[in-house]
Amino acid sequence: MNLLLLTSDQCCDNVATIIGRQFEHLRVVQRAEVGDSVRVGMLNGLMGEAIITAIDNNRASLEVSFDTPPPEVLPLTLILALPRPKMLRRTLQSIAAMGVKKLYLINSVRVEKSFWQTPILKPEAIEEQLILGLEQAKDTLLPEVYLRNLFKPFVEDELEDIIKGSQALVAHPDTATPCPIDCSAEVTLAIGPEGGFIPYEIEKLNQIGFDPVHLGPRILRVENAVPALISRLFPA
Repeated sequence: MNLLLLTSDQCCDNVATIIGRQFEHLRVVQRAEVGDSVRVGMLNGLMGEAIITAIDNNRASLEVSFDTPPPEVLPLTLILALPRPKMLRRTLQSIAAMGVKKLYLINSVRVEKSFWQTPILKPEAIEEQLILGLEQAKDTLLPEVYLRNLFKPFVEDELEDIIKGSQALVAHPDTATPCPIDCSAEVTLAIGPEGGFIPYEIEKLNQIGFDPVHLGPRILRVENAVPALISRLFPA
């Protein structure tokens, strides 16, 4: 945790109270003491510094100030076929850490129906993983996440409007075009399940303007493909 991400419920008159997971990290990992300074941020707001004014076995009190904007938003909308639940946790953290601010989790023929029943898709569970990613990367802006469990209606009724004004790309291993490097404009990137979207799904995406691109001959796990593609499109 490189940033202590706070909510308005934790702060009152520039004083924050820390309990639970965040307190345990301060006490056990950082071995924080009264008088220490820690980096803080307000969820969806500014970042700043805090001084620990009191600490006991259950909570810590901090005097906080916010004066620094978060990192710039990545000009990327991500369309991602729903990964398996264990992989989804890690992927959500990576997406938030890398600066993606709009994510659509969608269905695909290769997505197992049971994946849509996982409790990780509950709003509070998604937010928990996103916050972990923001704390890792020192960011405060929470990504927007939308669930779309019907592929065809999403592509035909919504996706064409979503990609307007952006370069629309779909990661697909069976194409001759490599993924572009260092994009300067808005990008909408679609990533399928492991092994990629099926031909019908690629055709539907092609029809509304998506161009297939690849990362090379190797087939990556989703949790690896996501940061690899984002890093190629928008090098740090």
